[in-house]
Amino acid sequence: MTDITPVLVERVEAAVRATPGVRDLYRSGSLVSNLVGAGAVALGLRAGGEPVVVVSPEGSGVRVEASLGIDFLPGARETLRAVRAAVVEALSEEGITLSSIALTVAYVHSRENSA
Repeated sequence: MTDITPVLVERVEAAVRATPGVRDLYRSGSLVSNLVGAGAVALGLRAGGEPVVVVSPEGSGVRVEASLGIDFLPGARETLRAVRAAVVEALSEEGITLSSIALTVAYVHSRENSA
């Protein structure tokens, strides 16, 4: 089983954020779980500023989940391929394999705002 450290999660998140075409990252999960999490932060039960990319053990590697806001161009397909490649590279630098990845395009910025 792979140890998931905060440093590993930060590296994966940084790789996703640095990918051309990625404008924003959103917290993965349902609206209800995000509201509960926001309430816990407001009550001081949990620290804010936690990573928005989820990295969890899966088989002999890890599963990565992220919800993205992307630019209109270069397009969703190209951006998602680039994000996957960036995640694989970040993990391989740590000697970790990617078992699966779930990338959700949560928002596409308009052509006018993507220039």
